[in-house]
This record gives sequence, structure tokens and C-alpha cells, in this order.
Amino acid sequence: MKLSLAIVAFALAIPAASYAQDSTAATNGEYPNTFSSGSANVSPFTNQSKRFNDWSISVGAGVPLMQSSDLTSIKNGNGKNLFGYSAYVSIDKAITHAFGINLQYDRGETRQGWFNTKDAAPDATAVGARTQYDAISLLGDVNFSNLLRRVDNHSTYRWAIHGYAGVGTIAYRAYQKDIKGQRLMTEIKPFQLGSMFMQAGAGLKFKVNKRIDLEGRLMYVVTGDDEFDGGGDANSAINKRSEQNSDNFFNATLGLSFKLGKHDSHVMWHDPLQEIYYKLDVLANKNQDIEVCKKGDADNDGVCDDWDRQLDTPAGARVDGAGVALDTDLDGVIDLYDKCVTVPGPVENNGCPVKKDNNQTAVEVEKTLKDIYFNFNKATIRPESNSKLDLAASIIKENGGNYLLTGHTDIKGNAAYNLKLSKERAAAVVGALETRGISENVLKSRGVGSAEATIPASASDAERLADRKVTVRFIESSEWDSIKKKDYEDAPVKKPVKKAPAKKKKK
Repeated sequence: MKLSLAIVAFALAIPAASYAQDSTAATNGEYPNTFSSGSANVSPFTNQSKRFNDWSISVGAGVPLMQSSDLTSIKNGNGKNLFGYSAYVSIDKAITHAFGINLQYDRGETRQGWFNTKDAAPDATAVGARTQYDAISLLGDVNFSNLLRRVDNHSTYRWAIHGYAGVGTIAYRAYQKDIKGQRLMTEIKPFQLGSMFMQAGAGLKFKVNKRIDLEGRLMYVVTGDDEFDGGGDANSAINKRSEQNSDNFFNATLGLSFKLGKHDSHVMWHDPLQEIYYKLDVLANKNQDIEVCKKGDADNDGVCDDWDRQLDTPAGARVDGAGVALDTDLDGVIDLYDKCVTVPGPVENNGCPVKKDNNQTAVEVEKTLKDIYFNFNKATIRPESNSKLDLAASIIKENGGNYLLTGHTDIKGNAAYNLKLSKERAAAVVGALETRGISENVLKSRGVGSAEATIPASASDAERLADRKVTVRFIESSEWDSIKKKDYEDAPVKKPVKKAPAKKKKK
């Protein structure tokens, strides 16, 4: 059993050692530049960048005392305390200066009852017991001294209070002895149902030197098992003496920790806050031998003339680190004089863009829409017209204004049909532009059919193409409200009529 537990302990330790994170990296003392987000001088997170040791091996021995059970070690019927023995070995990893993880193996024997099982039973009513146990547990280690230490405490850091808590698996053999002799009452194997336990406690460490620590611990072990004390079956007469269902014991130990690594200090003995305050004190007491602004600041922009690249900055202008007046939109007009700081524009217009005349905008949009194609005898715009529509929408967005789009057809064909088709096609163009981000309050449509056609019906189809078009006109705000959004009504949607089920004929 001991060999199997030892194998499991080393199997858990190897991956932990392989994939454990290293301690905080040390920098070379330089400050990060302003473009690095504070990370320019941080060393790679590798084993070579470590400043402190963070691994150690601990060994110790002590005395366990059954405290909460049917058979206890503390004056149970004989007025004497029965002491057992224990020993432990652990592999310890410090994650930070205040927290670590320990993989620990414990072996020991508790003695409890009315007499020591090494002796004969004094009478027929006396019962003694002993329990040999092996345990593996994973413990969290909190360094309270580092966690609660004042930053202005400059005393020598040689003592530290630690707290431990964790869970594991415990295997044991419990023997009971009475006047009839000694016998095995209960045996539990590791990693079985009922073998889980937990322990918690505190320890006081003393740093002997940079390699060795001395530590005293007091741990409280909760087995969760009513048969650990050797009382036998849960329904036995002995196990009915008390109501608790868990046999628990104290374990007081004294041990040594051997710190591993090439560095002079272990991370658990390092106080980063105290180091920071020490460096601040050094900086505060250091004589300043740097003369700043030898040549002054002639333009009073807050940047010394020693490194000011623009010595005649206008009063009130914002500047960059080199003393150059800011020009956010890079249009040649500094922000102090730029009336459109975020939009480029010419100097003569105070840095603001010059908008085109809306009538000229209408001409550009009409020219762009000249090559819009529709499906034959329909108001459906063909896909090859998308690029033209995109360009027309961008022109309107850039220059603003309200526009009326008018649909035209050639003179050939039925006049009423041509009028209806021209209205629908003009409305289709408006709809296509609005889907490209134009507000629905900016564009309106109408159709005139062949009323304004100038090419005779006898002309060729290529010649009559000039009459099939969409014209664009800028509308002043005074006239805009009198024009409808479109000059036709959509045909009402006819609802399908449900037919009544046919009546069955009587036979």
C-alpha cells in the first residue's frame, strides 16, 4: 500500500513540475516608451527570467491525537493522553509571494482508547485501539505574513505565518485490543469510496538561511469515517457511544523546508510592496542633477525649446510632444483656426469642405443615372446598374439637398402604358437609392411617360433611346412640401377567396 501511494504521489508531481508557471520576470530597470502600453521592457515568461526560487521540498515528523471520536487519545477513561507518531514529505510550489500549492504524503499511527495497545488490557471493560494510516493530499498554502504585512514595516523578515487547507485520499488499518487480544477491525484502501478526507491548519515558519526553513504546524484532519478510531462496525456498541459520524484528530508536526533553485531568495520570503516603496524612497531622496529647459519656452506652449520643433506656436494652440501645433484632419489648417476639425477642407474656407451647388449636384446625379437598365417592359432594375446607383447615392450624401426624379419614355407605344411605366421606374430608382442610405425625405419621384419625347416614332430604336431616361432636378424647400412622394398608388393586394366546401349528395 505504501509503495502504491508513493508512485501516485510522484505521478502527480511530475506534470505539475513540467507545466508550472514561472515567477514574475525582472526588467532591466528602464521605463517603457509611450507607445508600448507598458510592456516594452518585460522579459519573456521563461525559466531564465525568474528572479526567485519557487520550488521546495519539506519533511517533518510529529504527534497525532484523536480528538473527536468514540475512542480518543485525550484522557479517554484512563486520565492519560495517548500519543501516536506521524511523518510527512511534500513537494511545494509557490505561485505568488502569498499563495502556493503543496502535494503532501503523510504516514502515521494514532493511539486511542483506555490504554496503550502496547500494554495488556487492565480489565475486562477496557478497550484500546491504534490506527495506521497513509494519506496523499493537495494543500493550498496561504502566506498570511506577506498578505497582511504593512508596506512601512522595515523589520527583518524572518518569521511567517502560513495557513493550509486541502483534500486527499487516506488508507488505513484500524486495530482494536481488549482482554481477549488484538484484532484488525477495519481496513480502507486508497482511492475508494469513503477514503476521501480533508485537513486544514496553520504553521509558523522561521527562515534559518536562504536554503532552509524551520516550520511548526498544527493540522486538523477530518476523516469523514466513523470507523477510523478502531471502534469497529458503525453499529457496534463502541461506535454508539457518541453521535458524531467523523473521527477527527489533531496532528502537530515540526519540519524543515529545503528551498530549491539557483537564486538567492525564495518568492514566499519576498515582499513586492516593500520593494516598491523602498525604490520610491530612493528616488525621493536622490539629488536631481538634470537641468531642464536650458533655453526656456519662448512660445509658452509647455514644450521646452531644447526639443521644440515649432518655436512660434500661436498662443492657445494645442501641441504634440514635439511642440508642433495639432492638425487633426491633416488639411493644412491647425485646429486652433480650423472650423471643421475632423473634416479636411481648403485653407480659404477655414478648413471646411466646400459643398457644390445643388443644381450642379442634380446634373451629376442625372449623368450617373443615364445608364440605368430595367428588365423589358418592367420597373425592375437590372443588377449591372448597381455600381451606378452606388455612385449616385454617394454624390447625394456628400452634397445634400432635395431632388425630384422624373421618369421618361419614348413616343412609341400606348401613351397610358408608357405613363404608368415611367412612374413606376422613377419610383424604383428612388427606392434603390434609399436602400443605399439616402433618407426617405430627400428624394421624390414622378413619371411623364412620352409627354416630353422629342424623337419621332419612325426613328430607330437606338435614336429613341435618348427619350428613355430619368432626369433629376434640385427642388427648393419652399416648393418641396407641395410635391407628393410618388405620383401613383400601388395596386391593392387581392386576398384569396376561400371556396365553401361542396355539400355531399344524399344517396
